[in-house]
Amino acid sequence: MKIKNLGKVLFATAAMTAAYVSQSLAQDNPYEPIVGEWVELPDGREWGSTSTVYYAGNGNIWIAERCGGNSNCLDTPDIDPIMLVNADGKILKSFGKNMLVWPHGLHVDKEGNLWVADARGDEKRKKGHQVHKFNPDGKLLMSLGTAGVAGQDKYILNQPSDVAVAPNGDIFVADGHGAGGNNRIVKYNSKGKYIMEFGETGSERGQFREPHALAFNSQGKLFVGDRQNARVQIFDQEGNHLDQWTQFGRPSGLYIDGNDILYSADSESNTGWQRNPGWERGIRIGSSITGWVTAFIRDPNNGYARGTSVAEGVTADEDGNVYGAEVAQKRMRKYVPKGYIAVRPERRN
Repeated sequence: MKIKNLGKVLFATAAMTAAYVSQSLAQDNPYEPIVGEWVELPDGREWGSTSTVYYAGNGNIWIAERCGGNSNCLDTPDIDPIMLVNADGKILKSFGKNMLVWPHGLHVDKEGNLWVADARGDEKRKKGHQVHKFNPDGKLLMSLGTAGVAGQDKYILNQPSDVAVAPNGDIFVADGHGAGGNNRIVKYNSKGKYIMEFGETGSERGQFREPHALAFNSQGKLFVGDRQNARVQIFDQEGNHLDQWTQFGRPSGLYIDGNDILYSADSESNTGWQRNPGWERGIRIGSSITGWVTAFIRDPNNGYARGTSVAEGVTADEDGNVYGAEVAQKRMRKYVPKGYIAVRPERRN
C-alpha cells in the first residue's frame, strides 16, 4: 500500500529534526480526528473493545471488535466480530460469529486473505488460542494452534497476540499476551508447518515481555512491538536480532505501509507503575528504514490514565488517513490530514 500525494499529507520537513527524541520535541501533528462516530453500526449494536485494525486495500479497512464488550465473544453468538468498513464508515461485510473468543491481532497478506489472532481460549467449547486465516469472504482456510488449548509447543499457542506473513508466505506469530506468557515468535511455512521459534522472557536484546504486535517492512525486516519492555525490536526472518528502538514509545500496535512508514500505537505509556513514565501516549509515525520519528498524534487524555488509553491498534490508507482501534474507549477513530473536512458523513437511508 503506497500513499498518494505523500509529500502533501504526511510530515513537515521541520519535524525531521525530532528523530529519536519524539518525547522531548513537539513534532507536527498533520492530522485531525473525524468528529463523532463515523462507522455506521447496525441499529441496536454497540461497540466493544477494539484492539486491532488493518488496511484492506481500495480504501477499506478490516476491524475486529469484541462483540459489544471485552470478554468472550462466544457468549454473544449472533454478533460478527470481524467487519470490513469503507472510507465513509459503511460496513460492507462481516463474519466470525461463534468462531472467535477474543480477537486481538489482524493482518492482510498480499493475496488479500485476512489473518486473525484469537488471544484467549475457551477449553470447554474448544475454541481460541489460535491464529486463523480467512479468505476475503470469511471462509476459514487454515488454523494454527490447538483449539481451546493453551501451552507452549510447536502447534500449541498461549494467547497469541498478532500474526504477520512474510513476502515468501512464511507465517510469524507473536505468542504470549502478558509479561508472563510464552514470550516467543513462532515461524511456520505457508502450509502451517512449524519451522522454528525465537525469543524468551526477559529484557535483553532478543528477549520479550509481551510481544504484542508484528509488521514487516519492504526490506523483509520483522518489527516486534515488545510492549512491556517499551521498545520495538527488529529481526531478520531467521530470528537474528538486528536492532532495538525506543523512540516509538511503548508499542501496542504496529503497521508499516508501502512507503516504509511505521505507525506505532502507544496506548500504555505513563498509565501506571513502570509503564514508561514520562512518555506521552499516542500514535508515533516515522521511517521504518532510518528510525526517525516525524509525526505524533497525541492521546487527548495525556494526563493520568489507568491501564490503557486511545489507540491500541493502528493502520493507514493510501490517502494518508490514519485509523486507531481503541480498547478502553470502545470505538474506531479516524484521523484525516489537516485541511480535509473532518466531519462524520451523513447516515444513508
